[in-house]
Amino acid sequence: MAHNRLLMESSPEIFEKYHIDEEVGFALPNPLEELPPPYDEWICIAKNLPELIEKNELRKKVDQLKNHSIDALRDHKSQRLAHLALGYITMAYVWNQGDGDVRKVLPENIAVPYCKLSEKLGLPPILVYADCVLANWKKKDPNGPMTYENMDILFWFPGGDCSKGFFLVSLLVEIAAASAIKVIPDLFKAVKNEDQDTLQKALCYIASCLRQARKEFEQINEYVDPSTFYNVLRIYLSGWKGNSQLPEGLKYEGFWDTPKEFAGGSAAQSSIFQCFDVLLGIQQSSGEEFAARFLQEMRKYMPPAHQEFLLLLESGPSVRKFVLSKGDDKLQADYNECVKAMVSLRNYHLQIVTKYIVIPSNQQESKGTGGTSVMTFLKSVRGTTENFLLRDN
Repeated sequence: MAHNRLLMESSPEIFEKYHIDEEVGFALPNPLEELPPPYDEWICIAKNLPELIEKNELRKKVDQLKNHSIDALRDHKSQRLAHLALGYITMAYVWNQGDGDVRKVLPENIAVPYCKLSEKLGLPPILVYADCVLANWKKKDPNGPMTYENMDILFWFPGGDCSKGFFLVSLLVEIAAASAIKVIPDLFKAVKNEDQDTLQKALCYIASCLRQARKEFEQINEYVDPSTFYNVLRIYLSGWKGNSQLPEGLKYEGFWDTPKEFAGGSAAQSSIFQCFDVLLGIQQSSGEEFAARFLQEMRKYMPPAHQEFLLLLESGPSVRKFVLSKGDDKLQADYNECVKAMVSLRNYHLQIVTKYIVIPSNQQESKGTGGTSVMTFLKSVRGTTENFLLRDN
């Protein structure tokens, strides 16, 4: 059985196998910032996006690029940096100045290397959370702490500091929650050995990490302006799946004959919260079908190693069933603290979406209310999470 791996192997072996870092979890540890020639051309464009878009030179620059073979991008970190840079360039090429002048064809000289690289990484050829959040950061002082003040992003979209605020706060939430990953093997061993004490310690630790994640999330109010997010950054994060501006999707010239649809970046592409849903036995599949379907669909936008890790957790012993079978009030309370922390994060996410999408969209009817389906989705996910609190019988 697969879950034996979680019980048998040491944590370092498991984490290495599934591309999980002790310190930053699912985030890419110490991402690269530069690539050697000829790929430095991509970095150069991606580093200057806001300026190139403002001067309306971005598309011309991209059209002039040579079609580089990706064969010399051998190691994982180089490939992730290239995928991030090409993702930024693709978003910028499609949406340009964000004024409705949309390109429906990505030229061959960038589409071919981007799609080949995406195939190699097992990621889709669109900017995903694993790019713009997990691989888009650096420390200013390498020996300093992982705090907003000591960090920066590698690439920016128009909208000034909005990119930095949105991507870094998302990363800090991710990392805070990811501290809890290291106790997962202990958790499963405790269930297997019926070791209630160790289980309670692990559950308390997970709840405290999730509460810390909620605290980190609050920084978004300080660093991200709702109007800039809604009117500028959100445009560049939009995908071409069910998007009326690209009804058939995007044509990746020279790679596929027909246009393809891919969803834009979203926090549903983060492995960390799906990881704790699985771990706590919060079955999103028991909720409304559209929400469950969307969460499953978003797994395809995660790095394959992380998708595999979620499957590994799903094959593990059920913490929830064990807690229920013991009928111990204290144990149930510790379990509930974890579920409550997940509910609290999801409640907060709803508040943020209201502030950053729903309210700005109502102020400008012309923009359409992009906020409706996202609210329905998040309310459904939160409701399902709440249903998994253990009630007093």
